[in-house]
Amino acid sequence: MIKIDNLQFGYGKQTVFTNISLQFHEGQTYGLLGQNGVGKTTLLKLLSGLQKTDMGKIEIDGTNPWSRDPNLYEQEYFLEENALIPNEVILDYAKSVGNFYPHFSLEQFKQLTDMFETRTDAKYNNLSSGQRKKALISLALALNTKYLFLDEPSNSLDIPSKLQLRKAIAAHSSDENTTIISTHQVRDLEDIIDPIVILDTDMVLLNAKLAQISEKIYFSYEPAQNPDALYCEPTMGGFVNLIQNANGLDSKVNIEALFDAFHTNKGLFTEIFSNVQSLNSESNE
Repeated sequence: MIKIDNLQFGYGKQTVFTNISLQFHEGQTYGLLGQNGVGKTTLLKLLSGLQKTDMGKIEIDGTNPWSRDPNLYEQEYFLEENALIPNEVILDYAKSVGNFYPHFSLEQFKQLTDMFETRTDAKYNNLSSGQRKKALISLALALNTKYLFLDEPSNSLDIPSKLQLRKAIAAHSSDENTTIISTHQVRDLEDIIDPIVILDTDMVLLNAKLAQISEKIYFSYEPAQNPDALYCEPTMGGFVNLIQNANGLDSKVNIEALFDAFHTNKGLFTEIFSNVQSLNSESNE
């Protein structure tokens, strides 16, 4: 389990986090959302031991990632959006990285690159950005770490590759591992991310499973704005209306509209979900 308590962090005089507390649990594929500059990538770097907290505490299975414990490092992997990769042959690079991860599967790596239609005999610099991204995603999944952190994994991918990405991440998920995906491209991944975490610089706006969200909010698709809507925005053929779910109706959560709603009326929506946040914190202790 990942525990973050009263996290404070900044780059020089630029504050990123002032007081963040959050937990991530096994068997979940988290969608990490937030406005530009809110610190999503920074949080993944802190979890990976690439940055040190200014104040507060981060523990992964009881270990501080900044301690650089090899036993922890072989259980986690962070794929940055613009990872700096040496210009090696893709297969050779995978083998060299895989030496540090006890559950790495070369066979699985080859299966994933085949699925993504990515050559493994080429050097990274000879590939397009999309092909490089697919090779790196294949490696990240084939390492089979307990904790996997993906930063904007769908960027640079074409539509068929995004479909394969969803399938690959879904197949990777299990009751034992935890995946955290930072993304702006919510529609690319909305079928596989659950729970949803929305970050702000001084608080966690939301940390809830899709079922908990739909219990609180009914997502109605109508030709016009609903006067009872707490928030609405135009969509294809009309509007998506977010209505307080007083009648226990079922609806599919529109994560993108939910994210926009939080940043349009932060106080209202954090209040609606306040008991969900408390319940999740208490049940996960």
